[in-house]
Amino acid sequence: MIYWILFLLPLLINPAFAQTSSEFTNPLQYVLRFDDHTFDILYTVNGDVLAMDIDRESKSLLVGLENTKDSNFSITLNSELISAPNNEFVILVDGQDMDYEIFTATDSFTLSFFVPTGTQEIEIIGTYVIPEFPIGAIFVLIIMVTFVIFFTKTKTSFFKL
Repeated sequence: MIYWILFLLPLLINPAFAQTSSEFTNPLQYVLRFDDHTFDILYTVNGDVLAMDIDRESKSLLVGLENTKDSNFSITLNSELISAPNNEFVILVDGQDMDYEIFTATDSFTLSFFVPTGTQEIEIIGTYVIPEFPIGAIFVLIIMVTFVIFFTKTKTSFFKL
């Protein structure tokens, strides 16, 4: 018994053996609410995520950070939230273009890239972000319904053969 204690004591005293990288083992979750949609976004980074938001005009996901250290940033996104043909995203870290790795699943994908110390903003640019219902579709629908009502109310048929 005493031999086991002597054997395990250095492991308990030296915390380097007991540390695990939370960067890969315990991803954090951010719940992004946008319009009527909710997306659970898993991420890992050595820093604090302040906020995430969608920018429809630039078709991108913005991530605000603080207290970042040199680390790998991994983020898992739903394909309904943002996508790009052939998974060719543009990743900007404080305005600088970054190389990334992508791992795909059936309805989601994970982007992984380096963030340096002091990073404050990440922008993930795709070609599609969650759309709002287009207002033009409503006008087209109203015009079509109006024509259908007009043609059904008239006594003469415009489509005689």
